[in-house]
Order: sequence, then structure tokens, then C-alpha cells
Amino acid sequence: MVKALQSDYRTAPISEQDRAMLDYVVKLTKDATRCGPEDHARLRAAGFDDRGILQITLIASWFNYINRAADALGVGRE
Repeated sequence: MVKALQSDYRTAPISEQDRAMLDYVVKLTKDATRCGPEDHARLRAAGFDDRGILQITLIASWFNYINRAADALGVGRE
């Protein structure tokens, strides 16, 4: 499963809840301005409450921020 998840989560054998979460995180990462109530409704339908949606949003946003800052500063480049 790890290989399938690494290559493409959309075809990996994961739960619908995990797939909904990852769909949201990808959308948030590509263009957060496109995220809206319909995305939150899908997450709720998958079993997440408002607190879970907030946690997903904050964690994904934090990783995006840290990665962009590290990229801009050349952290990890050889």
C-alpha cells in the first residue's frame, strides 16, 4: 500500500475518509482560494467535524509554509 500511496493516492487502497482528506489537502496546496463550503461539506460527509477540518487545514498549511520558506532559503539543497 505504501508504494501505491506514494505514487498516486487516488488509486491507492485507502479509506474514503482518507481520500476526501487528501483531495482537500491537494486543493488547498495548489490554490487555497478555491477551497470553500462545498469542500468542507464533503469532509463532513466523510466523517470529519469542524475541529478535524480545522486541524487538517492548519497542518497542511503549516507544511506548505515551511516547505516554501525552506525552498526560498535553499535549505536542503546541495
